[in-house]
Amino acid sequence: MGFERDKLPDVLTYFEGQGLTLSGPRSAKWKTAACAFHTGSDSMRVNTTTGAWVCMAGCGARGGDVLAYHQAAHGLGFIEAAKALGAWIDDGKPHAPQRPTPLSPRAALQVLGFEATLTAIAAGNLARGVALSDVDLQRLLVAVSRITRLAEVYS
Repeated sequence: MGFERDKLPDVLTYFEGQGLTLSGPRSAKWKTAACAFHTGSDSMRVNTTTGAWVCMAGCGARGGDVLAYHQAAHGLGFIEAAKALGAWIDDGKPHAPQRPTPLSPRAALQVLGFEATLTAIAAGNLARGVALSDVDLQRLLVAVSRITRLAEVYS
């Protein structure tokens, strides 16, 4: 049982399935998309070969492949994300759960600050009668999931 990298989805198919529009020259190794983590327009770069991604606007979002993106975008752990992407093969044998390496306290505070700000903005918009779009609602749910997971780890 375990992770099988070759079972990860195709990079372009995965990112487009996540709602990102990748733009740039057809032959370009790195494509541009809106950052899903701070909704910055055309600030995220995606490597179409490896799946590596990085926000160039300074929100700090980055990862090495589609699995890392899936973890970050959906607030999942490694095994949960690998299973969701079909890259975790279960042979039915029991396994000892691996304790994930938590974020450093400084990184956890940065994530909490960012997600709390996003949540506060959404709450303010709702208080003013501004309806959240489906994309905004999904992102808000990701923020809540991240805040909850960090609270569980550090409480």
